Amino acid sequence: MKTKAAILRAPQQDWEVVELELDPPKANEVLIRFVAAGLCHSDEHLRTGDMPGRYPIIGGHEGAGVIEEVGPGVTRVKKGDHVVCSFIPSCGRCRFCSTGQQNLCDMGATILEGSLPDGTFRFHMNGEDLGGICMLGTFSQWSVVSEYSCVAVDKDLPLETAVLVGCGVPTGWGSAVYAAGVQPGDTVVIYGIGGIGINAVQGARHAGAKNVVAVDPLANKREKAEELGATHSAASAAEAQQLVWEQLAPGVGADEAIVTVGVVKEDVVGEAFNMVRKGGSVTVTGLGNLTENTIHLNGAILTLYQKRVQGTLFGSANPMYDIKKMLDLYRSGDIKLDELITQTYRLEDINQGYQDLLDGKNIRGVIIHEH
Repeated sequence: MKTKAAILRAPQQDWEVVELELDPPKANEVLIRFVAAGLCHSDEHLRTGDMPGRYPIIGGHEGAGVIEEVGPGVTRVKKGDHVVCSFIPSCGRCRFCSTGQQNLCDMGATILEGSLPDGTFRFHMNGEDLGGICMLGTFSQWSVVSEYSCVAVDKDLPLETAVLVGCGVPTGWGSAVYAAGVQPGDTVVIYGIGGIGINAVQGARHAGAKNVVAVDPLANKREKAEELGATHSAASAAEAQQLVWEQLAPGVGADEAIVTVGVVKEDVVGEAFNMVRKGGSVTVTGLGNLTENTIHLNGAILTLYQKRVQGTLFGSANPMYDIKKMLDLYRSGDIKLDELITQTYRLEDINQGYQDLLDGKNIRGVIIHEH
């Protein structure tokens, strides 16, 4: 069959909407009709080359849609199911899945190549194989994905909203609740309020933090953070440092700092490190250039103040469990989703969508696929 998709032919080029050939699903694979796809900053890293993939490549790793066809042996979903895709598949059997770390599943090894678990490709253009980022390619109207990337959700939930729990929401929420381990009464500082950071704010609030400080140079981002649970906001790291160390936790410092900026550089990690108290933690969720070292800290302070610096993928969440959990929390009003969507776009307007992201206009932009 044919499908329309947004691809990157090479780093530093714009997204291009093209027609591709799509093969039918093989064993343990499904054909999905994507309804919506989130515009996440990680795909922008693919465009800049900070996170190099196998070009040309189909973008999009935050997606929700309907299962149109299933291949042999599929048991996790069936035709007609509404699903949210996980950008990390989970096989359920590897060391990491079997010890409650589905976000580290061994099947995730090929997410930058975009091949399916058997190492082959279903998308083709002029005889050339193309992969979908994170084995998904949600910037395509249709895709063939592994059943291990699919989580069935209730059909009464709007997929245009539920799409956000495929990446941004659990990654941000989990960064605070699971990775940072925010406790009631804590002081938490979150650097960068985009699609991930805003959900770290929601997670910290949900975990019972006394002070949630949102740091972002843009006033619209700070306002949205305060609307969704931040108790304070600051335009710069220096302003946040003064607020926390002089007013909120004088002479002690923050309990946790979470780095969710769009591009992680050495300075922001250093600022987060200086923000936290003795025994405090810095959780780095954002991505930087894969070829650069972006953390340079004073080892003596690390030791003498017993600070901790850690990374987290998918917010240390377990996709098969936590994607549904986020939607349950949405139903109960404990997580806001509708308020996160700043604007929706047609697939043809994807470059404008990413320009709006870079210009700081969007908390989250969403592509609505036309069929």
